[in-house]
Amino acid sequence: MDDIEKTDKKEFVPPKADFKFFITTLALQASIALGHMENPATGKVQKDPAQAKFLIDTLAMLQEKTKGNLTKEETDILENLLYELRIAYLAKEEDKPK
Repeated sequence: MDDIEKTDKKEFVPPKADFKFFITTLALQASIALGHMENPATGKVQKDPAQAKFLIDTLAMLQEKTKGNLTKEETDILENLLYELRIAYLAKEEDKPK
């Protein structure tokens, strides 16, 4: 036999697709674009205000298009995510040199 050790690698099982997971994933991407955390792909904090705005606007569009079709929990999560992201975006915009 070879000297290569056999490892038990479990196959990746993606989480169940649902609305809460989808919007929190978009919010996480917006937080990365705002520079709140490292980009997991690069390991660096990178600010991309245009990308952050696009993601926030996408969440707002989803809020408008799904109005009346969400559970109370989904509605509350979306409202809270949008509030937090908008405040963070405005704070970053105010920090820009004029």
